[in-house]
Amino acid sequence: MSADLYFVDTNVILYSYDESHPFKRDRAEAWLQWLWQNNSGSLSWQVIQEFYWNAIRKFGVQPSLIRSHVKMFAEWNPPDVTIGLIERAWFWTDQAQISFWDSMIVAAAERTRCRWLLSEDFQTGREFGATRVLNPFETAPG
Repeated sequence: MSADLYFVDTNVILYSYDESHPFKRDRAEAWLQWLWQNNSGSLSWQVIQEFYWNAIRKFGVQPSLIRSHVKMFAEWNPPDVTIGLIERAWFWTDQAQISFWDSMIVAAAERTRCRWLLSEDFQTGREFGATRVLNPFETAPG
């Protein structure tokens, strides 16, 4: 599995800070550690922005800490937002009947050639082209 790329949705990163859900926090931390060790992680600028805002607002994490994590996640080379990415999101909005923001996640996962989309917000097993949804809280890494 380590040869595949895994696109990480915002909820996975945020749960790594959530003290009120210990199982999800531990599972999110395990996934993130595994992705770093296997050089298999991917995400988008949208995910990074949502993470930044929500970690500060919902969990009260110090902005300086979150900013250092933003810089760290930027090492996963998120794709630039281009008209091509937006047009692909429009395709998924029309084709799969999902929200524009979810479609941007799917389009970015495709753009980065991810085989897997780690999220609890999509239906587990659902396929978007060559990308399949995997709920990281139902499946352990590796």
